[in-house]
Amino acid sequence: MGARTSNYVAETRWGKWLDERLPIGRVVKNQFIDYPTPRNLNYLWTFGGILTLILVGQIATGVVLAMHYQPSATGAFNSIEQIRRDVNYGWMLRNFHAVGASMFFFAVYIHIFRGFYYGSYKAPREVLWILGVLIMLLMMATAFMGYTLPWGQMSFWGVTVITNLFSALDTIVNGLGTAVVEWLWGGYAVSGVTLNRFFSLHYLLPFVLTGVVGLHIWALHIVGQNNPTGLDLKEPTDCVPMHPYATSKDAVGIFAFLLLYAWFVFFVPDYLGHADNYIEANPLVTPPHIVPEWYFLPFYAILRAFTSSFLGIPLGQYAKLCGVVAMFSAVIIIAFAPWLDTSRIRSAKYRPIFKWFFWFFVFTCVSLGYLGSKPAEGVYVVAAQIFTVCYFLFFLVAMPIVGLIETPRRLPRSITESVLSKGGAGLPSGAAAAPETR
Repeated sequence: MGARTSNYVAETRWGKWLDERLPIGRVVKNQFIDYPTPRNLNYLWTFGGILTLILVGQIATGVVLAMHYQPSATGAFNSIEQIRRDVNYGWMLRNFHAVGASMFFFAVYIHIFRGFYYGSYKAPREVLWILGVLIMLLMMATAFMGYTLPWGQMSFWGVTVITNLFSALDTIVNGLGTAVVEWLWGGYAVSGVTLNRFFSLHYLLPFVLTGVVGLHIWALHIVGQNNPTGLDLKEPTDCVPMHPYATSKDAVGIFAFLLLYAWFVFFVPDYLGHADNYIEANPLVTPPHIVPEWYFLPFYAILRAFTSSFLGIPLGQYAKLCGVVAMFSAVIIIAFAPWLDTSRIRSAKYRPIFKWFFWFFVFTCVSLGYLGSKPAEGVYVVAAQIFTVCYFLFFLVAMPIVGLIETPRRLPRSITESVLSKGGAGLPSGAAAAPETR
């Protein structure tokens, strides 16, 4: 985005005084009112605003819930139930917070898939993309620690299983993994000490997340928004002011999303949870099937896909370590998308081959999520291994090779041309754009 001359003029004497010392009004007008927004954005671009709104809501409800929560092995479970029954509107605050975590991940996954489809990771938005991946990692850490706090059976055994993954480091350096696990637990087993430190970090990380979100928005306003064509802003007619055009569109999308959010909160608040978590944590009784929250299931499936034999390849004692490495790599590899994709075209709208690979990638992620919810046995393990391979092939094979061999469709000359042409597609070669009617 090129430099823009500000037309902000403070209307009051106090406003002029403040503008000379701390130009808040000027920043708001330039960055959130007059900010040039591509005129062809669709409702998938609303999820950035939705995520910001949910983050604010999660912090607000979390602060209030923390006032009534007891981070101890003897009081945590009962304090959650007390919040639901005895605190004024506690049931609503708890539901908003619990459902909000699911809505947060639902929105961020759509946000990421939209970025893949329209090439929002390509230059000059590499730093913007990496900050987005960092946000997702912080979200995962925050959500994992938050899932521990109800201190139900699934919470207790979930944290036991996941933290115990670090014991795989013993295969590299004898005793290293055990030392890391005991350091995380604060002892020789998951206990109230573990719960207390996870509660502390769960309270802290959202504020760290907010800081990274601020950097993400800052980077966005430096390089500008991508759009469905993937073209840069070339003409004054390619963009419109953020307010009222983009803000009114976002308001409609946010309202529709809040209806879905409210339906879960008021009618089926426990639908996305697990029934075993309403049983108080018991270290002596293991649930028959330990599963994390739904938004972790694809990565959980990748973790469990590595057994003693992976598609006929014997792994032996290294199976656990391979699973842990693959699970973390599945997230981190997303950050390398700007350099793995070799195509000069951003949007899959003009990439006929990549478009099919993208939708197969979406199918792969959904399938891994389904397999993560099933027992790690029989055909489920084999299917998880196949889809794990497909997941990494998308990044390591499809993205580099497809960009070299496919012939993209002709791009429109500008965003304005794509808007004025029928269906928003590029005009045939040699065709002229229709005049704009007013």
